[in-house]
Amino acid sequence: MAKQQKVKDKTEGSEKVKNIGGGEIVNALVEQFVGRTGARGEVSQVIVKVLSGRNEGRSMRRNVKGPVRVGDLLTLRETEIEAQRLRGNIRGRSA
Repeated sequence: MAKQQKVKDKTEGSEKVKNIGGGEIVNALVEQFVGRTGARGEVSQVIVKVLSGRNEGRSMRRNVKGPVRVGDLLTLRETEIEAQRLRGNIRGRSA
């Protein structure tokens, strides 16, 4: 005879977003597209402005996988770690 499977009731309080890490989830606005990175160029490096939370108003560099463009809204799990700058020839460019 097969073992019976236990199923939890998903109706009570399932509308809340769970944050496993225990930190704060914040929104950030993409301000500038920096470049592509990753072994095949599948990751975009962007500069975002944090819209809420402890680091509100801070601009930081982040790596994003998937399609992204200036003006998009990102949801960040943490705002403590910033991505490293891309290497390459940056002479002649002004920020």
